[in-house]
Amino acid sequence: MKGQSPKQVSLLAGATLIDGSVVDVELGRDGDHAVVTRVTPAAADRDDEATVDLRGYLLMTAPAEPHAHLDKALSWDTLRPQLTDLHGAIASWRQGSAAFDEESFRDRAATAALALVRNGTTAVRTHVDILPTGDPLRGVRAVAAVREQLRHLIDIEIVALLKDYSGADLLHAALDAGADLVGGSPHSTADPHAELGRLLDVAELRGVGADLHTDEFLVGDHHTIAQYAQRARDWPVDRIRTASHCTRLGTMTADELAGLLPRVAEAGIGVVANPITNLYLQGRDHPVATPRGLTAIAALREAGVPVAAGADNVRDPFNPLGRSDALETAALAVIAGHVHPEVAIAMVTDDARRVMGLPAAGPRAGARAEMLAVRGAGLLEVLATAPADRVVIHDGAVVSVSETRTWTACTA
Repeated sequence: MKGQSPKQVSLLAGATLIDGSVVDVELGRDGDHAVVTRVTPAAADRDDEATVDLRGYLLMTAPAEPHAHLDKALSWDTLRPQLTDLHGAIASWRQGSAAFDEESFRDRAATAALALVRNGTTAVRTHVDILPTGDPLRGVRAVAAVREQLRHLIDIEIVALLKDYSGADLLHAALDAGADLVGGSPHSTADPHAELGRLLDVAELRGVGADLHTDEFLVGDHHTIAQYAQRARDWPVDRIRTASHCTRLGTMTADELAGLLPRVAEAGIGVVANPITNLYLQGRDHPVATPRGLTAIAALREAGVPVAAGADNVRDPFNPLGRSDALETAALAVIAGHVHPEVAIAMVTDDARRVMGLPAAGPRAGARAEMLAVRGAGLLEVLATAPADRVVIHDGAVVSVSETRTWTACTA
């Protein structure tokens, strides 16, 4: 579809759902948005321009990426950082970000966002640093420009990521420049509780939500999620409140979690686990019995806290790898997070949308027409092999098609 406009469709024919049923999915409009109008057992073939033949494909809700850093993405080859832990990565980026002008931020963010689209993601929440050198808002402006450029392909939400070395006036300026939410990393400051208060003061003053890097460490008592819950519990019900990473929860005792997680649930906070990046960054000071560095996914879910999974960093100082593919994230949630495959795929699709405050989507009547079709017979096959053959539906239109061709010599 290179060079083509999004192709509006009215029928997705012969698709296999995660439960194994084979269906036709009819699409229509509800005001400004495309929705699923009907899902019925697959019927006779229909061949017209508005039909997509999905026989042999698994159809699911399109992934939503709840935690990205489009401003940092694809910077590894330029910066050539050391393999390191979180503190080393932060230092590397703080120094190295001076090398990038606004055009570089824009180009790398667009490339990373398009990779998400090709792999099936149709909504992304990206954190964007308020930078320590030069024009501090050049990253925010660049990603806001990419949001406009790609508005027909993917929905982009921007979190302004303020560090303790920058004043709150810059956070206000970032919101004025196009950021949607307040972000920061209180745990990495000298006074985490004061920093949390400073960030939430701005969110409350501006009437916007927050997505905070929260308690991204394994040992220590300087966690802030209880204070976050206390502040957020009286917010309007539709205001976003997200705690990302929360790796300290993964090393707490069951008794500690039992006293804490009900308060997180009551406050309506959603949590985002980031398997690939936290597996890379955490536990480097534990040469044996190395902890996985993930949050307490099972305990959070049992307490009623919505939990999503994100890819986080892609080929930057915080993670040299990553392919911008929600199937990679889901597979790691199964392997490292010990969740059921159906839970894992929900964490990158329906649960991710819930944490992001997005309307329900997927192949069910009344839901938004945001879907991904992947060639494969079932969920386990798709998670195991991550086939490249995909059809991506955004707002009722085909926005990306990937097809592979292979050739293997005969054995005799």
